Amino acid sequence: MRNRSSTVVGRDQELRTVEHALTAAAAGRGSAVFLVGESGIGKSRLAAAAADQAFQANMVLMRGRGSAIGPMVPFRSLTEALLSLLRAGEHLDIAALGPYRPVLARLIPDWGTPVADQQDTSLVILAEAVLRLTGLAGRDCGCLVSLDDLQDADAESLAVVEYLIDNLDRQPTLLLGAIRNEPCPALDLARAAARRGTAVLVELDRLDQAGLRALAGACLSVPAADVPPQAVDLLWAGSAGNPFLIEELLGGIVDGGLLVPSESGSGTGWRMADPPPEDVPATFARTVARRIEALGPAVQQLLSVAAVVGRRFPLAVAQAVTGLPDRELLSHLHGEPVAQLVQPDDQLPDWYTFQHQLVREAMLTLLTPAMRARVAEQVADALATVYPGLPGEWCQTAATLRLEAGHTTVAGRLFAEAGRRASTQGAANSAVGLLDRAWDLLAGDEAAERADTLEHLVYALAEAGLVERAVASVRTLDQVGGLDPRRRARLHTRLAWAAQVAGSGPGNLAQISTARALLGPGADEADTAPIDVVEAHIVLDVPGPGQLEKAEALARRAAEVADRVPLPSVACQAWQLLGTLLRSQDPVGATACLERARATAMRHNLPIWEIHALVRLGNDDALRDGYLDRLEQARAQATLVGAVTARYQAEQSIALYTILEGDFAAAEALTDQVLAAASRLKLVECVHYVLMVRAILAGHRGRRRDMDEALAAFRRWEGDAQPLYAPRVYGLARAFCALLEENRPRAIEEQALALRAEDTTPTVFHLGGRYGLDLLLGAVTDTITRAEFDEVASSPAAGFRWDRMFARFGRAVLAGRAGDVAEADAALADALTAGAPYTMGRHLGLRLVAERALTDGWGTPVDWLRAAEDYFHSADIPAVASACRALLRNSGVRVGQRRTGVAEMPSALRSAGLTVREYEVLRLLADRLGNREIANRLHLSPRTVEKHVSSLITKTGLPNRIALSEYAVTAADPA
Repeated sequence: MRNRSSTVVGRDQELRTVEHALTAAAAGRGSAVFLVGESGIGKSRLAAAAADQAFQANMVLMRGRGSAIGPMVPFRSLTEALLSLLRAGEHLDIAALGPYRPVLARLIPDWGTPVADQQDTSLVILAEAVLRLTGLAGRDCGCLVSLDDLQDADAESLAVVEYLIDNLDRQPTLLLGAIRNEPCPALDLARAAARRGTAVLVELDRLDQAGLRALAGACLSVPAADVPPQAVDLLWAGSAGNPFLIEELLGGIVDGGLLVPSESGSGTGWRMADPPPEDVPATFARTVARRIEALGPAVQQLLSVAAVVGRRFPLAVAQAVTGLPDRELLSHLHGEPVAQLVQPDDQLPDWYTFQHQLVREAMLTLLTPAMRARVAEQVADALATVYPGLPGEWCQTAATLRLEAGHTTVAGRLFAEAGRRASTQGAANSAVGLLDRAWDLLAGDEAAERADTLEHLVYALAEAGLVERAVASVRTLDQVGGLDPRRRARLHTRLAWAAQVAGSGPGNLAQISTARALLGPGADEADTAPIDVVEAHIVLDVPGPGQLEKAEALARRAAEVADRVPLPSVACQAWQLLGTLLRSQDPVGATACLERARATAMRHNLPIWEIHALVRLGNDDALRDGYLDRLEQARAQATLVGAVTARYQAEQSIALYTILEGDFAAAEALTDQVLAAASRLKLVECVHYVLMVRAILAGHRGRRRDMDEALAAFRRWEGDAQPLYAPRVYGLARAFCALLEENRPRAIEEQALALRAEDTTPTVFHLGGRYGLDLLLGAVTDTITRAEFDEVASSPAAGFRWDRMFARFGRAVLAGRAGDVAEADAALADALTAGAPYTMGRHLGLRLVAERALTDGWGTPVDWLRAAEDYFHSADIPAVASACRALLRNSGVRVGQRRTGVAEMPSALRSAGLTVREYEVLRLLADRLGNREIANRLHLSPRTVEKHVSSLITKTGLPNRIALSEYAVTAADPA
């Protein structure tokens, strides 16, 4: 007789469902399938059959399971699944994961050091990393991720599972989960996914009597029809069709001599020895108990220890408690009676697992409360010896065991430590649960320990989005007797920072006030510096004037103290904030602050702070000189260490300055990429910024509909609730769009709104137009005096290259209007030098300046208009191109028609005013052809060709036909 059936019985339809999902996943159409049913119904066996099918199809397998050991272990099932991938020897190009590789180091230590910045390692970012890993693993033949016992999975693992469900449709991955059909978050998640059509729910029913007979026959190695009816009735009565109970009870009645081999024929049949008595065990627990009681004291102790540890247990711990030598221990585990209950774990060497959770539960029923407490204490002592420091999951396992043993205070300390570790890993929900237990257990005189627990609980609550509860938690300070004011102030300060990170806004100032009141007027500066830097960040979100100055004063005070004490993290926060605040007043000083922040981060080994400083330094370079080198460097470093948010901050800045450079296609690709990732990861601040950049991109292309759609999305994400974005929305998006529509009054109106928004709520963002476009518009429309112009242009904030270009164009207009041609020409040359990186902005400036230069009689406006017309025609901005042609015609210049083939002409020849036909003649002149030969090829008269040649000589400024032919060899070469 077999202990287990070698085939899956009664699950044909379910197997077909899984097989279809596997086939689709291998073809790149991933999905999620959940197997739901009671304990023992066959979920794990069906999942194993799916794994066999996947193996036969050469798919990559990743398997893990939830754990019912005490408090839930963050990411346990996911960690097992990913580690199984490594143990299988799969060769992956993990460098292809980019910044997500170090994120996965939280689960796979072999892949490096986990990212320290918790903002950059949120659950959603981790889920995206897992998603990308499954796609990488299954890129050739598909990937099966099988997660068993999800009813015991932790909240963080379920959050990752939910993310995977919603994003698998274009991945070569099948997520197969097994869930017990009892109320639990995993079942709620699966049913919700099934309702919205993103997962398939396969509910496993108990076998009917025909299925039961088939399963029994498979175990007995006989046809189903040969299973005795009395045995079928007995099995049905004891199992009600539960496959696992069927197999266990079948083993029980065979071991008990109630079902015996037949004596007839081949001897392969079975018969009932006697009519089964009414008192035959009818429950699984009794069957298992009877088998365990017959195993002897040593084996019973071994199984008791194993059951107290959990469904899976390490050999080292069992040996430490029982004291059995290696040979005897392995002999017991591999002996026939125990092997039916316990088997080697297929995931970890030197670990064993119960055949089923019901086996473990039945084993625990044999232990009295006193026995269980004694074994729990023995196991806890063994854990401390075998795993010094109780790393990973052992900390909360030991806490649970100490609690079972009656050691409440020790258990509370261990739960607190486990909670701190979970919070460090970013497992906020698990941390809250663990720290709540610690808080309840650490009663009495453990004031300092309770304060530590409360401090970490506040952070965990804020990270989990439970800000109101975090605020309410501070009210429990009264329950911590003997807590000094400094400790209370630190708690309130950290609550304010946690709530600020969570986006709570100016309301956090109340916590700052409480912290300051607790410290009193004579507080030590080391205690007030963290308060100052947190308050400096908070006041930036307070609308109205004067907030930038207040934030600067607070940040400067914090920076000076932090450098002196020292407090390196506070110093990095403060100097970076100062660098941002000082940029418009003192660009050189702002850069010095950022360099100081970077140096501090490097000196104290704070890589995330170093990258953030590098991003801000890159923005300085881009604003001042138009260079993107340091932003690209920050992007590369963020990718290397897995700082996902910092990478997107660098990329959103790169996208903005790429727009200013006129490389709209590259900017569009980058904004689409960042927006998709930031939206999926719920990085709200990044989404706001990128949607603003998308609106600027559309505005600089003259595409009002696209700009309005981007701004509508911006409003849907509540970006308009942040007034600091308004100057760029009006001045860098709307005003430019209006100018490219040749709607100058609307552009002036939009620019005025930008300045008004900036006056109402000063912002740390720049390029709103005050120091650039507004000056040019004022000069062009005669609405600004030279004195007013010089006052604004002399500001330090006017030195940024984009603004400097427009300001120089404006100065050229004012000088030309005053008749100072030399100054006008010099200012125009400076504008073109400053505008060298900015293709669209430079040509728009030429178009605006040329109009006034024609009137005031200076410069070479015809050349400027030709260059601008050529650019805007090629850029498909017809309104400006048409305006340029109109100005050329009004000035008496003959303007050629825009015929098919203009786009193929070199820009220098288009700027010289060549027509398409003249360009065709020029290309033939390169072959030294005469007029008649050219005429024959182009189907023209020789006289017409002669006129074209004459026109070409005039437009190119060459002396004769010979020089024109030589020029044609290079100028007209289509390559």
